[in-house]
Amino acid sequence: MKTDFTILIADRNRNVRLFLQREMVSAGFQVLLAENAREVIKMTFHHDPLDLIILDPDLPDSDGSNILDTVLDRIPTLPIIVHTHFLDHTFDSNTVKKVIFVEKRGVSVERLKQVVHETLLG
Repeated sequence: MKTDFTILIADRNRNVRLFLQREMVSAGFQVLLAENAREVIKMTFHHDPLDLIILDPDLPDSDGSNILDTVLDRIPTLPIIVHTHFLDHTFDSNTVKKVIFVEKRGVSVERLKQVVHETLLG
């Protein structure tokens, strides 16, 4: 099923980025990739509008809460899915209320696709 939704996938690991890209493209989404926080900011604020971001908060040039705050401050309605190991991060309670968390683990891609579909397609 092809959609007109564009997803930005930002993950520090190239293999994870490419795997998630394949999964989301096969689910019908258009996908952009970012390997660091600078690219996330550039693509979020200087590109055609995004419909959703899948974000690994361990990007090499940022701490996770900083990039979340930056994006949410300028585009508070943009859905962000934080794809991470839950125990690795602490976020302030305001940020936690505004994002969706999906834990990275063996079968997390199925849960991730489900959350993307629910978020974008209702």
